[in-house]
Amino acid sequence: MTVKPLETSGFLNVLKPPGMSSHDIVGFVRHTLGIRKVGHAGTLDPGAAGVLPVAVGRATRLIEYLEHADKSYRAELVLGIATDSGDTSGTVLEKLEASSFSMLSREAVEEALSKFRGDITQVPPAHSAIKIGGRRAYELVREGKTVEIPERHVTIHALDLIGYDAGTHRLLLDVTCSRGTYIRTLCIDLGRALGLPAVMTFLVRTRVGDFTLADAMTLEELSAAGEKALLAPETMLSGLPRYDLPAGRENAFCNGLSTHDFHLAEAEAACKDGAIVRVYGMDTFLGIGRIDRAAAAVTPEKVIVAPPQKPKSTKTGA
Repeated sequence: MTVKPLETSGFLNVLKPPGMSSHDIVGFVRHTLGIRKVGHAGTLDPGAAGVLPVAVGRATRLIEYLEHADKSYRAELVLGIATDSGDTSGTVLEKLEASSFSMLSREAVEEALSKFRGDITQVPPAHSAIKIGGRRAYELVREGKTVEIPERHVTIHALDLIGYDAGTHRLLLDVTCSRGTYIRTLCIDLGRALGLPAVMTFLVRTRVGDFTLADAMTLEELSAAGEKALLAPETMLSGLPRYDLPAGRENAFCNGLSTHDFHLAEAEAACKDGAIVRVYGMDTFLGIGRIDRAAAAVTPEKVIVAPPQKPKSTKTGA
C-alpha cells in the first residue's frame, strides 16, 4: 500500500522582521503560496523579530504541539526607565536621570538573575494578547479599562548575562524558557529586584523547539523559494517520541482506529501512558497518536495523510 498526502502542507521557519505582526506574516504566506489554510505558533509582538514557525495546509493541525515547545530569546533592557507596556512602544511612566543613580555591579546583576532561574511566577503585562472575557487585554487597555491579569507559573531553563554596559545602564540577556513566559515581564521584574525601573528595548527570538534563527528564512527568501521552502512536518517535531505501527495497521490508523500492540508493555520509557507520539507506518509519517499502555494500544489524535490505498489488481485473461 502507498500513503497519499491530502494536500500541500508543511512548516515554514520564518524570520519575522520588526514592524510586522505575526498575523501579517500569515497573510504574507497565504499570498505568496496561494494557500488559505495557514497558521502560526507562538505570537511575536510587532516590535520583536526572530523565529516564527508557520504551518501550511494540514500541518496547521500540528501547531498545538509546537506551542508547548521551549523557546529561546536574546533581549536587551535599560535600567532607569519604565513604560506602561514594558517595552519602548509604550508611554514613559518613569525616567531617572543618568546622573541620579549608579549602575549596579555585574556581580550584583548576576546574583539577581539567579533568583529568576527555574520555576517562577509572572504577571503578564496588560499590553498583551492575552484574552480577558473574550477580548484581547491590549484592546481593553486602549479603551481605558482597567485590566487585571492573574499570575502564571513559568519555567526559566537558562538565563545568562552576555552583555553589561555600565555607561548606558544596558544589560543583554539570553533566555531559554517555557511556553507562556513574557520576556518584557522578566525584564521589569529583574529591574525591580535591582531596585530600579527597567524597560525592554530589544527582543529577538532565536529558537522555538526545532526551529532556529540560523535556519530561518527572510520574507524575500521565502518569496523566491515558494513551496520549496516547506519543511516536512515530522522533521520539526523531534521533541515527540517516535512510534512505528505494526505492519498492516496504516489504514486503520488513518481511519481513526486504535491499534493494539502488546509490545507497548516493553516499550521504552518515552512511550509512557498518555504520551503523545509521532506515528509512522511503512516509514512514513502518518500523524500524532496517544499511548494507552493499560490497553496496550495507540489511539489516533491527529491524522495528516489520506488513508493508504491498495494497489489496483490487474486481471489477466485465462
